[in-house]
Amino acid sequence: MRNFDLTPLYRSAIGFDRLAQMLNDAQRTDSQPSYPPYNIELVTEDQYRIVMALAGFDRSEIDITTERESLQIVGRKQRDGVERTYLHRGIAARDFEQRFQLANHVKVTGASFKDGMLTIELVREIPEALKPRKIAIDGVNANVEVLEQRQAA
Repeated sequence: MRNFDLTPLYRSAIGFDRLAQMLNDAQRTDSQPSYPPYNIELVTEDQYRIVMALAGFDRSEIDITTERESLQIVGRKQRDGVERTYLHRGIAARDFEQRFQLANHVKVTGASFKDGMLTIELVREIPEALKPRKIAIDGVNANVEVLEQRQAA
């Protein structure tokens, strides 16, 4: 197992403790649940999509929450009280909690649930103050223009 010594980072960088914590959490493979299965798609340069397979769940049993830079998806299966005897049980339909760390300025724009597939749309919205700007030299063209972001082809 690989261990990273982040001591030099703490000596010279301030405010990167969240990054260090994310690296430590990523090393622990046992804390990464494999249920339910999901895909993370890059739709465009600034748009993402998470698709989760939630067979056997109803939309009322799923809760999606965002807090700071964290997205949490929780599924709590309602028990119908009927005792069943399974010869084979391939559909898990058990409770789950899945967390995703979101980068700065990534926001959830919507969610949909159809045919047992939960789709969550995300977009990176960079504030105007953080976008690259063209600065005029010696007051020529006194206004400052925001440069357009290149779109990935």
